[in-house]
Amino acid sequence: MRTRHREPQTLGEGTLDRMARILAARNIDPATVAAPAQEPEPFSPLEALSAGMPPRYRAAVADHPQVLAWVRTVAEAAVAPNQGARRQVTTGPSLLMAGVVGAGKTHQAYGAVRRLVQSGVGVRWRATAAADLYAALRPRPGADSERELAAVSRCPLLIIDDLGAAKASEWVEEVTYRLINRRYNHELPTLITTNLAIRDLRAYVGDRVASRLAQMTTRVEFEQVDRRRPRLAA
Repeated sequence: MRTRHREPQTLGEGTLDRMARILAARNIDPATVAAPAQEPEPFSPLEALSAGMPPRYRAAVADHPQVLAWVRTVAEAAVAPNQGARRQVTTGPSLLMAGVVGAGKTHQAYGAVRRLVQSGVGVRWRATAAADLYAALRPRPGADSERELAAVSRCPLLIIDDLGAAKASEWVEEVTYRLINRRYNHELPTLITTNLAIRDLRAYVGDRVASRLAQMTTRVEFEQVDRRRPRLAA
């Protein structure tokens, strides 16, 4: 049995004339008819990353020495899932960045993720404010909070912003423990920012979480300057 090969069909003048008459009969301007969609321009990994970031942090730059050291360590630990594939973040150390409101902690966290991508490493990541995380995990009708906790727990790279900003409770301490414990056990890199002094963090998260954070994170204390406030002229 022979396969028949059809030549690509083009629209002849007669067909185009009929289409023009149909559009005219319906009072449709041919110029307004949408042209076939063109293939989108391919995104670079950094452009794709920036598209998923809050606009305020799309140009964030990590320049703190300890943050840059963390980036290098995580990048060196990245592995390729198969030969020829791009190396991906899998395991690595974590950072706990403490300082006053506006010290630049969140900026450094997003900048660190951008720096990883710029180094040629693939990153599957999530970012959440601690208060938003607790709101998403709080049991409620129609929501599977356990599935959400599992998804956040196993994300290869996680930013937890403003740990300690939500109101403390036994439930918050339990959820925080379950999340941190899973990431601790699987050695998943986590970037944590907090406005609490490190010495005050234990009272908020509890002994079990504080113990794991002490082992899994490098602690970075930012200078006591609120960078969000405009500087007054001398």
